Amino acid sequence: MPLTSPFGALPAEADVQALMNRLYPICRSITGDGVRETLAILAGYANLQVHEVASGTIAYDWTVPDEWNIRDAFIADMNGKRLVDFRASNLHIVSYSIPINQTLTFAELDQHLHSLPSQPDAIPYRTAYYSSTWGFAITQRQRDAFDRNATYRVVIDSTKAPGSLSYGERLLSDGDGPEYLISTYSCHPSLGNDNLSGLILWTFLLARMAHRPLRNRYRFIVVPETIGSVIYMARNEAAMTGVAGGFVVTCVAGPGEHGYKSSFAGHSLVDRAARKALTDAGINWEEFPFDAGGSDERNYSAPFFRIPTGTISKSKYYTYDEYHTSLDNLTFISARELISTLALYESTIHILECERPLNSRMPYCEPMLGKRGLYPEIGGSQRSAAEASPAEQLDAIRWVMHMADGQETPLSIAMRSGLPHTTINKAVDTLIDAGLIVPGTPDPEPGRASRSGRPS
Repeated sequence: MPLTSPFGALPAEADVQALMNRLYPICRSITGDGVRETLAILAGYANLQVHEVASGTIAYDWTVPDEWNIRDAFIADMNGKRLVDFRASNLHIVSYSIPINQTLTFAELDQHLHSLPSQPDAIPYRTAYYSSTWGFAITQRQRDAFDRNATYRVVIDSTKAPGSLSYGERLLSDGDGPEYLISTYSCHPSLGNDNLSGLILWTFLLARMAHRPLRNRYRFIVVPETIGSVIYMARNEAAMTGVAGGFVVTCVAGPGEHGYKSSFAGHSLVDRAARKALTDAGINWEEFPFDAGGSDERNYSAPFFRIPTGTISKSKYYTYDEYHTSLDNLTFISARELISTLALYESTIHILECERPLNSRMPYCEPMLGKRGLYPEIGGSQRSAAEASPAEQLDAIRWVMHMADGQETPLSIAMRSGLPHTTINKAVDTLIDAGLIVPGTPDPEPGRASRSGRPS
């Protein structure tokens, strides 16, 4: 079933594919020139502000490490033939490997090789961000082909030196409603679904929202996973305590089903909005519970902050065999699937944009709709498949009038009635125009538990 967006025509597949092709080959890590190159490209689409945080900077319990960059790496036989080549796949190198230029026996080399016997054609993704070590990730077939009696030249042309960590940010802050966080991560190298897809969806979403009038405020950030979110929270602590909720955009273009990983809170406004958007889309989708070992939502919802943060996905991390291997490539993901998930994010945000309590101006009994032209004189009119029937439109009007008590909102009415949010919201607009209801001030989280105080 094709998805549509309340924000209008969705991006062309060719435009999304072009950005996929451009970003995929770049070697990214938690620091370094690959991240800067990526952020510079994204800034051309969405006008980011890029920040640099110096090595050695302390953020809560973490310290920004030295910056890592790599130019080349290979394992060659003694005739100079490259058997493992970083230029063929940047996944071949364990991220943050220290430099090396040695001749080693296979037994010495084998201690630094990583492969997957159960997936003999896959290169695993491996990192050593906070260790002083090195390694190569290879396919099991490559490993099996090594001559156990030979010696090999091993070269990693890398640097680890004081530098900085880079992240991007843009605030859409013209609205006077609650503030929401839209976060993604920039540290993965050539992995398609995790998280090239998230970077691209995040960029298109920001670019499209930047040109729309917004009731709410949105804080878009792109950070290296884990340490980047810790640094961001430490540098923006006061502002982040006022964020009402958010999303981590990751794994949004795979061939599997859409899914929703709920926030720590479980039933926050962002959770309810995402579930309603997925349900209204008429697609199969799977719910995933919050877990403490996920992505950056674990930092955003830490005890001091407790920002409800969910994820709408398409082949969620951990659920597909290609995850964190070279098989998660450009053939595993597709621009079409990414655009379908973008439509779901935009529908969710539209629900958040429409959220405010509704007050009836005729709370005693139901108003007479006919004299306001809101009750059909004759039934049986034709409609397109995308439009609500006259009966459904009338049902929505009645639900809104019945529930507009100053506490209920378009989302709560849509969930109680079972009608699509778009149908309820259209009825809300109609009733506002007719002078029958008045919108109130948005409340981002009615009844939300207060955050913990800062420990002494």
